[in-house]
Amino acid sequence: MVDEDGAGGESLCAGYEIAFPFERTTGTMVGTFLGGLRERRLLGVRTGRGTVLCPPAEFDPVTGEPLSELVDLEPEGSVRAWTWVPPRAGDPVPHPFAWALVAVDGTEGSFFHAVDTGGDPDRLRRGLRVRARWAEQPRGELRDLVCFEPLERP
Repeated sequence: MVDEDGAGGESLCAGYEIAFPFERTTGTMVGTFLGGLRERRLLGVRTGRGTVLCPPAEFDPVTGEPLSELVDLEPEGSVRAWTWVPPRAGDPVPHPFAWALVAVDGTEGSFFHAVDTGGDPDRLRRGLRVRARWAEQPRGELRDLVCFEPLERP
């Protein structure tokens, strides 16, 4: 193997798999969030501190207090960070894309989801404005929000 500078050496690579190998009931908060996705609505939850989390959590990650006040959000935000990946079976888009942290407008924290720039990594940047792309036939699952895509056209 040859390094970027032409010298011999090994490149470090690691495969990845995003999986949640467990089952649980969705509960009121997550179930309502998934129902919102089926209706092409993005929901967050208001904390006692006055902030909003998306996706909604059952408990405030700062105070541990239970949360219950759901709020509708505009399905838009900004990319905070990303990693560019080749497509694999089961991924949301059939060409290279980014797994990204998206700061949904009006919320604290980030939503981990796919960002599709049409296979062009040069379109990605910190602060890129994105919006949700919805499934053609929503079913009440996370895949109803297929990915986020840039608001601006190339």
